[in-house]
Amino acid sequence: MRHGFKHRLLNRTSSHRKAMFSNMVVSLITHEQIKTTLPKAKELRRFADKMVTLGKQGTLHARRQAFAFLRDDAAVSKLFDSLAVRYKDRQGGYSRVLKAGFRYGDNAPLAFIELVERDMDAKGAADIARHEAELEEAGGAVEA
Repeated sequence: MRHGFKHRLLNRTSSHRKAMFSNMVVSLITHEQIKTTLPKAKELRRFADKMVTLGKQGTLHARRQAFAFLRDDAAVSKLFDSLAVRYKDRQGGYSRVLKAGFRYGDNAPLAFIELVERDMDAKGAADIARHEAELEEAGGAVEA
């Protein structure tokens, strides 16, 4: 029987788990799809759905609660601006977990976790913009 087992411990201390899930939720909000192990993805759903619910509330208190967990201004603003509007009519279930085979090195089960109705262009958009900016700087330095 599973009495008293509220969540997965994942072989980490509580502070490490909290920081890890905070970072993973920021990545999920930014890219709208991430690849991780299956137990982490299943546990991450709890935090991701809670953050989207806070975004839908839209109050200053909810924004401060989200920032206390996420610690990222860009992620909080995306959460309250675009994601809250996208999911305003949905009652829950903002993320899905898709199994993705097994990792080569240790045969750990992998999974994709993504936001439902996600923006296909969001994944890697920040990296593309950063790469283009670096090319412009390099090109400007060569011309000067």
